[in-house]
Amino acid sequence: MALGFCVYSQAFFFLEEQMKDLVFSKLVFVLLLLVLTGGGCGRIMAQATGLPVAESRTSEDRVDVKSDEGEAQKESFNAGEMILGHITDKHSWHICDWKGKAVEVHLPVILLYEGRLHCFSSARFENPSHAYDGFQLRKEAPHMGRIVAVEAGADGQLRIAEKLPLDFSITKTVAAMMVSTLFLIILFFFVVRNYKRRGEQAPKGVAALFEPVYLFVRDEVVYANLGKEHGDRYLPYLATLFFFIFLGNFLGIVPFFPFGANITGNISVTLVLALLTFLITMGSSTKAYWKHTFNTPGVPMWMKFPIPLMPAIELMEIFTKPFVLMIRLFANMTAGHIIILGFVSLVLIFGQQSVALGWAVSPLTIIFGLFADALELLVSFIQAYIFTMLSANYFAGALAYEPGKASNGAH
Repeated sequence: MALGFCVYSQAFFFLEEQMKDLVFSKLVFVLLLLVLTGGGCGRIMAQATGLPVAESRTSEDRVDVKSDEGEAQKESFNAGEMILGHITDKHSWHICDWKGKAVEVHLPVILLYEGRLHCFSSARFENPSHAYDGFQLRKEAPHMGRIVAVEAGADGQLRIAEKLPLDFSITKTVAAMMVSTLFLIILFFFVVRNYKRRGEQAPKGVAALFEPVYLFVRDEVVYANLGKEHGDRYLPYLATLFFFIFLGNFLGIVPFFPFGANITGNISVTLVLALLTFLITMGSSTKAYWKHTFNTPGVPMWMKFPIPLMPAIELMEIFTKPFVLMIRLFANMTAGHIIILGFVSLVLIFGQQSVALGWAVSPLTIIFGLFADALELLVSFIQAYIFTMLSANYFAGALAYEPGKASNGAH
């Protein structure tokens, strides 16, 4: 995986060499590796705050073993379950239904528990108790959707262990990120090859499609906020950020395997992306930045002393900025997927009432669904643009750089 990101990063290096006006930063290798592992890193961060689980081991914690008889009964279509099943992360990737059975790819489960590494296929959980080798994939609260360790209680009943395993599993979101990254590597491979072959001539093919977008990010986002001097330092990260988010959003609305996963609708992914921007902002901060934070110019002294009201607000803003980045991207992309699936569900909901009614609403549903898809494509670009633009703006603030003026920050 690290090798894949190195190739991806190197593509930017070659492209910059061909365009003869960009500088590649070695830091991007580490940053890109963190982006790829975003789903896993975010999940581990979330788990770290809950170890051990502060829940009493009551009868609610018992592992419920259900027979397949109830599941075998034909149930009416549940739009809520279908939509939640799509936008939430899973340990398998559903492709389609064939002859009443689900066709899906079972992904690897990788758990670290009590110093031991456990690796097996998520297909092992396909049994009435959803349990295997001392672990259970919870289908209901508590810990719904997560893998927990189980142990025998004093009464012989299986209960959820107090300590949760560390989950490094390849989930649907992580697998989709790998697909997206592979897609980007292939894309940049053809772009670099085109630049090498044609030299100073106008690019053709994929490179001709890629160059205007890349130049837009460079000139209208990076240079517009940071200037060329600082912009060249941050361009590899910001360009990577833009294309990773945009392609993840775009592939998420393609309804065919191996696409269609809601990558940026997973808050673990947006958490890591926002965290990367926060860390780079803090690492780039200058004395002028911190002076502005704790002694904001133009603010009356009574708002700074004796009660540091303004410094407290400015300090809080440092942490709310990445939080807003995380929530904005997550909420917008999740809402888009819910709207599209809601239109698709209308056909099935009305079709249950009457086949003729289902056919009658189908044209209207298709029209609105296509409109929602087109709108989601536009939102995919806008959200990638906003995330990248705000990141560049935060870097400029940390450097105390004002566009059109020389940087006045002292490092």
